[in-house]
Amino acid sequence: MRRAPPMLVAVVATLAMTVSYLDRQTLSAIAPTVRSELGISHTELGWLGSGFAFAYLVFSPISGRLVDRIGPRRTLAAAFVGWSLVSAMHALAGSFVSLFVLRVLLGALESPSFPAAARTIHTHVPPARRSAATGLLFTGSSIGAMIAAPLATSLTHAYGFRRTFVLTAAIGFAWLPLWLLVSPPDDTHGEAKEAPAVPVREVLGHRAFVRQALVVLGSAPAILVVLSWYPQLLHETCDVPKHAVGHYLWVPPLAFDVAAIAFGVAASRRDRTAKDAHHAHHDLLAVAALATTTLALVPLVGSAWGKVALGSVSLAGGAGMYVVGTSDLLRRIDPRAAALAGGLSAAIQSIVHVAANPIFGAVVDRTHTWGAVTAVGLAALPCAALWSALARPKAPSQAR
Repeated sequence: MRRAPPMLVAVVATLAMTVSYLDRQTLSAIAPTVRSELGISHTELGWLGSGFAFAYLVFSPISGRLVDRIGPRRTLAAAFVGWSLVSAMHALAGSFVSLFVLRVLLGALESPSFPAAARTIHTHVPPARRSAATGLLFTGSSIGAMIAAPLATSLTHAYGFRRTFVLTAAIGFAWLPLWLLVSPPDDTHGEAKEAPAVPVREVLGHRAFVRQALVVLGSAPAILVVLSWYPQLLHETCDVPKHAVGHYLWVPPLAFDVAAIAFGVAASRRDRTAKDAHHAHHDLLAVAALATTTLALVPLVGSAWGKVALGSVSLAGGAGMYVVGTSDLLRRIDPRAAALAGGLSAAIQSIVHVAANPIFGAVVDRTHTWGAVTAVGLAALPCAALWSALARPKAPSQAR
């Protein structure tokens, strides 16, 4: 069987992330409607986000190990069917408790998506193009968020929020045949015979993973605010109608996409000519971190489009941080642990979401302001500085 071109495989893996984020972001996009119809507070909305993130946190390392053993093709296909069904079942939610249970299930079933996609790119894309493919991969999440905002709000306005969950879940099934057609067959038996699996503690202690954790800690809070809390922010601070929120929220994910591709291409061009295979892109990460901090300026702007513009710049910076950090991680980590490292990286992001979501909700409930929430964009600078300080180009065997 003839294999598909590597970048086509990367595109289809990226679409998996698109479908994943479309399903998970639908609730955030129509949160004002769901809150009013089910009587959910900001704090409870935050706990819904934490429920998803906690399940994602617990199952991401497990999923990473599963992908390394079984392979990304079968793991991702099975996970997709499961999370799509659970996403559609959100239509049956009648209270905060039932919705919370569904968010936990969704987080668990979506956890293989990033490890499987990252393993696919690491295995089937040549090293010289891997940074660009990594940048492309991160556009998948923002494309899903970009589609979710206008699509979910329009469907909710026309059919109600319950049918919206069913319809958005059904759309994703167009991806499955494409994945089965294009994705390379799983081939993990040879690797398993050649060498044992890399222990989790070895990945956690690897200097490259510690630096990746700093990247996630610096960028994930700002990304969370823009992708998950902006519908509420615009509705409450700018009086944007619930059904019109989607008219604004396609812009930040588009900025994320453009930045992810741009940073990925820039890193790839340097990778082709670099003498040291383990060099670090300090200047690229610094630019991305500076852009991420613009979220802190949002309270100073009164118009909806002004807030969207600042959120877009911040999200673009977060994209750059993720792309530069992840491509650096995958260059330095043992290839056998690529999916595990990706799963653990996603777990760090989930820790941020678990902790931050209820705090954001409680702050808004108590103060009725958003300044303390948007200030999290400032975390990017110290984390980027530590990332650079911990960088030291050494041979792979010494890179711990």
